[in-house]
Amino acid sequence: MPEDRKPPIAFETTCTVAAPPDVVYAHLADPRSYIGLSPLIVAVDDVRHGHDAEGRPVADYVAVERFRLVGPLRWDNRIRVRMVSTPPHGPLVSEVRSPGWVSLRAVVELSPVPEGTRVDERVTAHAPAPLRRFVAGQARQVAAYRAAELTRRMAA
Repeated sequence: MPEDRKPPIAFETTCTVAAPPDVVYAHLADPRSYIGLSPLIVAVDDVRHGHDAEGRPVADYVAVERFRLVGPLRWDNRIRVRMVSTPPHGPLVSEVRSPGWVSLRAVVELSPVPEGTRVDERVTAHAPAPLRRFVAGQARQVAAYRAAELTRRMAA
């Protein structure tokens, strides 16, 4: 099934964390940091590091999203992620491919501010019509949780 021709789901999230950009960048550039940084990610497997054609560091990995269904029933969704980073604090770009013809792109940019670091994340996602509302809701919830959890982690 091809991607829906509707406009992408798109939104931005911003937070300020109490840590310098290099600390925030190192944390976000490590795929294993996303365990718990997203409320759905319970595991990160098959991490492979390399470089793209432009020489930028790339991490390809599989993240396991755990959805609770009813009671003890759960569904583990294995998603493929490619994260391209541009050190020292350039954008971190994650391209996500999920089953069901769902794709997501997140671009994170860091800016130094007196309080630490401003973290701006732009998300665009595509999903077939039957999944759009679910994908949009989950993506927004995850982004808000991630901003709050990153703020908490960087304050520690």
